[in-house]
Amino acid sequence: MTHLLADLTACIGTELRAVEDRFHLELNSELRCVNTLVKHVSRFRGKMLRPMLVLLSGKAAGQTSDAHITLATVVEMVHMATLVHDDVLDEAELRRKGATINHLRGNEAAVLLGDYLISHSYHLCSSVDAAAHDLPAQYASRLIARTTNQVCEGELLQIDNRNNIDLDEKTYYQIISYKTASLCAACCSLGATFAGATPKQVKAMEQYGLSIGIAFQIQDDILDLIGDVDTVGKTLGIDIEKGKLTLPIIHFLQNAPLEHRQLLRSLLSDRDPDRAEKIRNLILPSQSIVYTRQAATQWIDSARQALQELPDSEPRQVLDTIAQFIINRPM
Repeated sequence: MTHLLADLTACIGTELRAVEDRFHLELNSELRCVNTLVKHVSRFRGKMLRPMLVLLSGKAAGQTSDAHITLATVVEMVHMATLVHDDVLDEAELRRKGATINHLRGNEAAVLLGDYLISHSYHLCSSVDAAAHDLPAQYASRLIARTTNQVCEGELLQIDNRNNIDLDEKTYYQIISYKTASLCAACCSLGATFAGATPKQVKAMEQYGLSIGIAFQIQDDILDLIGDVDTVGKTLGIDIEKGKLTLPIIHFLQNAPLEHRQLLRSLLSDRDPDRAEKIRNLILPSQSIVYTRQAATQWIDSARQALQELPDSEPRQVLDTIAQFIINRPM
């Protein structure tokens, strides 16, 4: 996906390179130990999807400016902070085929690095002159702060529902809307707003971001359950080990034959070291994987429909292609 996106995003190539430069410049510390950790975590950045959303939304709705470069850098810092903290919460050892910060340097260093990234994102965001774009003072900072609050609320709600075998779809969607999709929605909203989009266009772009964020997380949950670690490039089976019920499991517990539901409940309560593989083998041939993929596809359809509010352009076409890529990630 990374190479394909690089080919598709030529229309924002200059801006993406500027974001790369700003990211490294802003996080350059006088302390060697900090720079070492930042350099390592930079390996996790990969696709730079969220900066792309800011820039493409801006170009699809109007024109980009230096504010877009700054905002794209800000959301990448926020995203990186959430990855570092997520790895601590999940006790993950692998991300993008490399060792996580917590595995390499311990939880203390990982937590503080995540805090460093998030605090610097606020510092950088405060430099955006919203008034120059006829927006209320600190518009971007307040939106970023509200979004990071939602990310934390989503994580707390997920923790509160660990090992809740009776978790329903409504609560599941609330969790992923907050912890994953809210940042994608903010990226698209900021990009369009600072390009001078109409309120209706901003709302449509926010819906696009929310929809692809939900679809992205659903697909990620499928990969965690039935993906291949060498292909996906990160530790798998974490959801089961941490007692996180995802959509395939929720659907299976509600719709599978009684004896299969009872077996899954037993496996979820068991501490068998092979239970992740047993659960995978139980759910894989069921209709629950099909159902979950269909759900992701419906959210992608919603995202693509939202794009119709913007005039046809190359950036809009790229956003449409990105939506399709999300549900076609390799297993």
